[in-house]
Formats: sequence, C-alpha cells, structure tokens
Amino acid sequence: MTPPEPPGGETRSADPAATDETIGTAAGSSPASAGRPRPASRTEVVVGDDGLARPAWASTDPLLREYYDTEWGLPVRDERGFFERLSLEAFQSGLSWATILRKRPAFRSAFADFDPELVAQFGDVDVERLMADAGIVRNARKIDATIGNARATLTLRERGGLADLVWSFAPARTPMPRTTAEVPATSPESVALAKELRSAGFSFVGPTTMFALMEAVGVVDTHLLDSHRRGSSGIWSPDGTRA
Repeated sequence: MTPPEPPGGETRSADPAATDETIGTAAGSSPASAGRPRPASRTEVVVGDDGLARPAWASTDPLLREYYDTEWGLPVRDERGFFERLSLEAFQSGLSWATILRKRPAFRSAFADFDPELVAQFGDVDVERLMADAGIVRNARKIDATIGNARATLTLRERGGLADLVWSFAPARTPMPRTTAEVPATSPESVALAKELRSAGFSFVGPTTMFALMEAVGVVDTHLLDSHRRGSSGIWSPDGTRA
C-alpha cells in the first residue's frame, strides 16, 4: 500500500478497538484497507510505461505493481488461500501492505504455508518460535489470533467452509469508483461478515479488514473505472453488475 507516504504506503490503525474490531466503523474512517492503500487525496489513475492505467498506489513500487496486476481482486475459492489472506490482513493492521508483501515468504514459512490444519495445532513452543522470528511481524495478539482463526476455520467446514461463507456475503452490485477517494472502507456486507465470523470464533475480523479481504479475493471489485484491471475478475462487469 503507497503515496502519500513513502514506499510502503499508508497504514490502517493498529488499534483493533478503533477499526478492526469495531462493527460500527464508518466508511472512510480508516486511511487504508489491508489489500489496497487509500491515499488521502483524490488520486486518478496513472498510465505506466506499458500503457496500462493503474491507481497511484500500484504505479511505482514494482512489488505492489505486480501484486495489483496479477493477484489483487482475482477470485480466491480455496480454504488455504482464504486463510492466508485473512491472516495477512490481520497482521497488516498498523503497517503498510508493502511491508506485508515483502514479508509474505517468511510468513508462509513460519505458518506452515498457511495450512489451517497445521496452524491449528500450534502451541506454546510455536508461539515462542514465531515471536523470535524477525522475518514476520512479531505481535503476540496477532499470532494468537492467527492460531485461533485456524481452529475456527476447521470448525467452519461443518457449515461449508470459510471460502463459501465469505462468498455468501457478495453484494448484488459492486462499487464503481472513478477515484481512490470514492472507494468505500466498509460496506453493509463487510459489517455483516465481521459479525458472522466473530460469532464463529474468529478475531481481528472487523468490518474494515473484512472489506479489504473482500476486495483482495474478488468478492467485490473496487478497481477504478479507468484502471486496466476493472472488470477483469470474471465475476464483475465494468458497470458493477455480475458478469
């Protein structure tokens, strides 16, 4: 996530009581969502040397540009993929998304490639190992939440699984932002999803974080209307209707 801050971008508040864990979070109250930075100014698309239009946050840093072009907003349907993204969204709180992306290989190694069955078995020894791993974000609450969320993910299999649950909150239409300032920070669906996941035993799953997750995995499409990625997921048409 990038401008107006230096490479790495804007951050979401680290206080879960303020954003991640508040059901009543107002749209726009968070400076960034975890899968996509939210510059404070009304930033238009930037046309790159390759002739493709992207939002400003994805136009300079090569890592963010690659993430935007090849991953962000494309549909994710598998449990492991959802658990990884859910976990990384939680770890991003208070940090830039670029920082999380650069640490993702270390996260994958530390958390058994985000296999929920393996992470659910983590105990005190694993927590100590993770807290000593400089390659990841060493935050005890987020580590504990990731382990707890792995266990909750396994329990959700009885109800169809994590992926099916999140996709069940897809809206009838998706936003149609022309500028980054027009991209919402939450939605009625992300508020409802946050409540549902909390009731299923998940943590660090507030409405802002859940909206960012929904953006990242294609449940909603908030690509700017002039971006080359708008309507490219196969789920949503450029006009905001289902493809």
